[in-house]
Amino acid sequence: MNPVIGLDISKGQSQGQTFLNKGKPYGKSFSFFHTQEGLSEFLSLIQEVTAHTGQSPTVILESTGHYQAAVIQFLTEQDIFYIVVNPLISNQAKKSSLRKVKTDAVDAYQLCELYYKEEFEIHKQRGERLLNLRHLTRQFESLTAMYVQAKLQFHAVLDQVFPEYCGVFGDLFSRISLLFLQAFPTSTLSWIREKQK
Repeated sequence: MNPVIGLDISKGQSQGQTFLNKGKPYGKSFSFFHTQEGLSEFLSLIQEVTAHTGQSPTVILESTGHYQAAVIQFLTEQDIFYIVVNPLISNQAKKSSLRKVKTDAVDAYQLCELYYKEEFEIHKQRGERLLNLRHLTRQFESLTAMYVQAKLQFHAVLDQVFPEYCGVFGDLFSRISLLFLQAFPTSTLSWIREKQK
């Protein structure tokens, strides 16, 4: 026996299918919420399959970004082996399948079938520090991209409103330059004279 549980994970809920062996589905598809109660129900199913086959099932799921985090944390805490499949691989398998129906239950079923066709390695959990560092790096890259975009837009507006200003200061975005622009937002002399009165 080589039991597997395929999970199609979505926001806050998972749809699953269990196989006892290749070509042997076990029961109907099931679903559970990503809550303590839902995960406890899922653990009961895993224990039921383990008792029935004498072997703990492997869980196979498609990578879904942060939606899978609660389930993966739970599987890690329970020492249950799991495989995270690249969506490109599972989509390729779906294209070659005769079943063209798109439902979460069918996706979970196809993940189980994919498990028996391919040779996957058990997922190695990265340390919490590494995951946090990756998350912070992505946030930093996102903020940097927003900062660069804001500077480009600022430069474009300044070229239209105050074209002579770009050569005045060495650093256009220095504190003094920005304070000067706040005091004199345009190059119009009449506005400057009014400001001096």
